[in-house]
Amino acid sequence: MNTPKTIHIANLHPFEGHPYQVRDDAEMDALVESIREHGILTPLIVRPLEVVPMEYEVISGHRRLHAAQKAGISEVPAFVHTVSREEAAIQLVDSNLHREHILPSEKAFAYKMKYEAMRHQGTSSQLGTKLRSDEDMAAQVGESRNQIQRYIRLTNLIPPLLTLMDEGRIAFTVGVELSYLSNEEQRAVLEAIELYDCTPSYSQACRLHRDSEMMFAADTRKRILSVMSEEKPNQREQIRLRRDRLQQYFPADYTDRQIENDIIAGLDLLKKQRYRDRGAR
Repeated sequence: MNTPKTIHIANLHPFEGHPYQVRDDAEMDALVESIREHGILTPLIVRPLEVVPMEYEVISGHRRLHAAQKAGISEVPAFVHTVSREEAAIQLVDSNLHREHILPSEKAFAYKMKYEAMRHQGTSSQLGTKLRSDEDMAAQVGESRNQIQRYIRLTNLIPPLLTLMDEGRIAFTVGVELSYLSNEEQRAVLEAIELYDCTPSYSQACRLHRDSEMMFAADTRKRILSVMSEEKPNQREQIRLRRDRLQQYFPADYTDRQIENDIIAGLDLLKKQRYRDRGAR
């Protein structure tokens, strides 16, 4: 195993188009403090840039690099791997894919990056066809080929709809159906979400997908607003809580789904406490 090299931060560059977000949240604050106290315990993995001497592209360690910058550290340890961009892309995806907290959008772009890298490798080294790339990737990541393709479809969503998915407001299957709409149609869906304060059900998303090719451009917005304005059974008599009123009680990177789960867990505890209080009386 090679020895890590000490590299100046100014000579390190994020991997172009890497799919994982680097968030300034509570976990990042803890990482910054750890690095200030102990330094970087796990070296980064980088590769030399082909056209710029002594410059490197980060394969693994984007969060550690960001934390080091925030901690005011000028140099970091890194293992240098001389690999192609395709090999580096696969390493990057694999090193992060099984993190505890990974957003749907991160997984979508990660699968797309790895899939395209594997296809390019197949073209140049006799791995062969799209089918082989699908099969190889499915075996490596533990997902079915169809599920991988569903995730890759999500990269066709406009950024605001992807954000709603990451926040848990739009279900995965709904996002897949919406990904077949044009950008104009997706913007109309977003307008309807904001106008009616609702999100599409799976049934509505399927209808919009099915009707998409049949709609004339002039009818697109009107049709989408009509479908989205329909009342759904699961949206009747809802209690709505504004996110900004709840945010102080949860970590900054919590999604709506995580907040909802914690609220339900807290209410379960409150219910049990009430039963205990009644028994004591």
